Amino acid sequence: MSDRKKPAWFITGTDTGVGKTLVAAGLMRALHKEGLTVAGMKPVASGAFVTNAGLRNADAKMLRDVADIKCNYETVNPYVFEPPIAPHIAAELAGVFVDPERIRQEFQTLVGQSDCVVVEGVGGWLVPLAPHFTLADLVVELDLPVIMVVGMRLGCINHALLTAEAIIQRGLVLSGWVANQIDPHFSCLSENLSALERRIPAPCIGVLPYIRGDSRNPEQIAGKINIRPLRWE
Repeated sequence: MSDRKKPAWFITGTDTGVGKTLVAAGLMRALHKEGLTVAGMKPVASGAFVTNAGLRNADAKMLRDVADIKCNYETVNPYVFEPPIAPHIAAELAGVFVDPERIRQEFQTLVGQSDCVVVEGVGGWLVPLAPHFTLADLVVELDLPVIMVVGMRLGCINHALLTAEAIIQRGLVLSGWVANQIDPHFSCLSENLSALERRIPAPCIGVLPYIRGDSRNPEQIAGKINIRPLRWE
């Protein structure tokens, strides 16, 4: 498979904390079960812990651990910031410019080492990364189809439809979406799911049950994601 034809997807969410990492890791394991060598990437992360090797973000670490290839942490997560705040603010406080060219180069490194790449965003779709440059701009530069994670809670219909509309208006492909039950007390789940299925112009490729933060298991999630609509051949 040539690099040009290698599949890759970008995982975005309707907000922060909706389960993008768990979906990304689950998708990686589902693709692995199809015989593909899979790499994961989180280009920008805010909220990290200090190690002897430098700052490490838990979500980026999960993607690196789940991947079929072994590579430098900096390739998986080129930009990492310690405070759990908006990434452009964290970058400004650290005196760092988030350079999309560096991200593109690291992405191409992963493309060259694997059959496919799953890239996870930070926060929601229009999160700023630098002055005059947003997460959406990065996805356009990488030219990736998008999978949207919808956090099923009050307000999710509006957030999901706005995000889907913004993705499509950028000229990108919305390959599918995943409903994640992040609120165990959310009322009318089935009705909300039906409303979203009728209105989002992409297939629902998974409905995830409520999972406690200490019970995140990519293998379990892999079994709940239908990758067939993604068409990677």
